[in-house]
Amino acid sequence: MSLTRRGFLTGAAVVSASVLIGAPGTATAAQRRALGTQDWMSGIDGGRTLGSLTIPGTHDSGARFGGPWAECQNTTIADQLNYGIRFLDVRCRVTGGSFAIHHGPAFQNMMFGDVLIACRDFLAAHPSETVLMRVKQEYSSDGDATFRSIFDDYLDNRGWRSLFHIGDALPALGQARGKVVLIADNGGLPGVKWWDGGVFDLQDDWNAAPWDKYPRIEAHFRKATEQPGKLFINFVSTSASLPPRWNSDNLNPRVHGFLDGTASGWKGLGIVPMDFPNTRSGLVDSLIRHN
Repeated sequence: MSLTRRGFLTGAAVVSASVLIGAPGTATAAQRRALGTQDWMSGIDGGRTLGSLTIPGTHDSGARFGGPWAECQNTTIADQLNYGIRFLDVRCRVTGGSFAIHHGPAFQNMMFGDVLIACRDFLAAHPSETVLMRVKQEYSSDGDATFRSIFDDYLDNRGWRSLFHIGDALPALGQARGKVVLIADNGGLPGVKWWDGGVFDLQDDWNAAPWDKYPRIEAHFRKATEQPGKLFINFVSTSASLPPRWNSDNLNPRVHGFLDGTASGWKGLGIVPMDFPNTRSGLVDSLIRHN
């Protein structure tokens, strides 16, 4: 089936969904109430560590343009946040003293400032929430010092420092509410380092065929429940063999079935970045219920 014939669900169709945080008899009254996908973190105790949560995310969050092999999402950053996504994978090309959002050579018709505006507006309306943001250099080879100087320019000259929580360790949820938690995937950036194996446990076999990828996803979910302590990152996405949309049509339903079946009672699954998560109705809601 061609991409033009596939039925795309809009982010707005998912925003109206509600999720239940916690289980009767174990959660507080606030946790037991039904929460919309815009404010699902408000039902979680602020003392919880980020590593103890299940956090729906998107892979290559800004990648909506450039053809089948470049496109990983079909909703805007703002829509992703509204339907429950709390981890963004942001790829920045150095250009003219600014960051342009890219997936490989494909410019995504927005700049880093556009991503920050979407986060600022969402968090201003929903201060109980936090957004974890991986910032990575993409399709440019400028040195770390140059990348850092541009990032600092966004913080200090363009007025974005107050939006971020930047520290060497992951904060508790209460400390992170209303902020973007920076995860640095560039040697020049401050913040928690993406490659820090003492903080993160990463599964990102981005070039594994779907039939090889799925067992690795399931195994990483199991590891997160059996060996808690780090913040697990479990990429559902892959670009092997077929474009991301075709692979997500294979993997997203299988992950959803596992979450609602074998893993239905599991908690603290970590960050789960996905391609096209909104095209699988109920998938993001299911992840949120694993808190």
